[in-house]
Amino acid sequence: MRVNRRKFLAGTAAIAGAAAFPMPSIAQAKGVKIGLLTVKTGPLAEGGFQMEQGVTTYLKSKNMSLAGHKVELVVADTGGNPAGTKTKAQELVERDHVNFILGPLAAFEMLAISDYVVQNKMPTLCLAGADNLTQRQPNAFLTRASATSSQAMHVMGDYAAKVMGLKKVVCLDSDFAFGYEQQGGFQQVFEDDGGKVVKKIWAPLGAPDFTPFIAQIQGADGVCQGYAGAAPVKFMKQYADVGLKLPVVGGETAGDDALLPRFGDEAIGMINACPYTIDLKNDANDKFKALMQKEYQAVPGFYAASMYVTVQVVEAALRALHGDLSKPAQTVKALRAVSLKETARGPIRFDHLGNVVGDIFVRKIVKEGGKLTNVTQKTYHNVSQFWTYNEAKYLAQPAYSRDYPPVKA
Repeated sequence: MRVNRRKFLAGTAAIAGAAAFPMPSIAQAKGVKIGLLTVKTGPLAEGGFQMEQGVTTYLKSKNMSLAGHKVELVVADTGGNPAGTKTKAQELVERDHVNFILGPLAAFEMLAISDYVVQNKMPTLCLAGADNLTQRQPNAFLTRASATSSQAMHVMGDYAAKVMGLKKVVCLDSDFAFGYEQQGGFQQVFEDDGGKVVKKIWAPLGAPDFTPFIAQIQGADGVCQGYAGAAPVKFMKQYADVGLKLPVVGGETAGDDALLPRFGDEAIGMINACPYTIDLKNDANDKFKALMQKEYQAVPGFYAASMYVTVQVVEAALRALHGDLSKPAQTVKALRAVSLKETARGPIRFDHLGNVVGDIFVRKIVKEGGKLTNVTQKTYHNVSQFWTYNEAKYLAQPAYSRDYPPVKA
């Protein structure tokens, strides 16, 4: 084989130059591609739109660049059902070749794609609670910066018993995984603190009328409701219409800040526990609220704040990895190693199973200046998904379900 001398010298010069100035990794050169699984149709769409707002607000504030890497966002509507979620996840992975999946919203959606996420080694940061995926059946590629379904309700059970002094409570929720896990968390802590759940009432997801379920409330001095999406607005109005005056408590979706402009005075006095609160006073939350107002003229709530913070976690991991996303297990390790002193929801870190440890705020809905707002009553710091229980003993008990803990009253 004959080699042209001039071309040979040019080639050796190029090689020497490459050694002095190495090319960036493939992951860095390609940029970062993020897929968002959210809900834009059906009874959970209210939260789904907020999820997208939270993600895009953070990315726009960074000029669509995280840790020096340009970001492309691909948004997929799951339709709020397991089959649709799996289809959209497959498209994001196999067609769009994303580096991360953010979402989905609902526990049953995350359960539907959990095996697929593992098989494809896809770093996923979900909003969905789905307790067991960071507990008894941990997903090695899942990180959660929001909360498990039961995490805020553990706090609510403690507050309802110890501060409010409630003794007997009726629980109402939607007949799906998120509802079971919420009420299971509330019931276990409430009863361990001396209270008693006298009845659990399940309504179909998307129920048009809660009156038949409200009519079953009796023998209690309080009500715990965990409805999600736009359902809490409908429930509270119908609850007031039948003339009930029992105090109402709930979790992060029951009195979400973003829903407050749609509630009437019937919501005044509702107590709710949430990983985010609009009245948190720190620079990160002030910036978040201002950006949400600028981009969407919107009052932010749990869904938007959780996803806003989730992108902040992605940014921190990218910085630690220097943009190298070639090893998914290493990417997940970096995500779970993130510890942030200040976010829109306060300081956060992750446990060894990938679930967030952070503050939970107990708030009361009040009317100020003619508008409803949540006012924090108590902050529980560094709340784990295991509450104050011993982790091994907690994991040895059955998972929260429709029938566990059982109603013993």
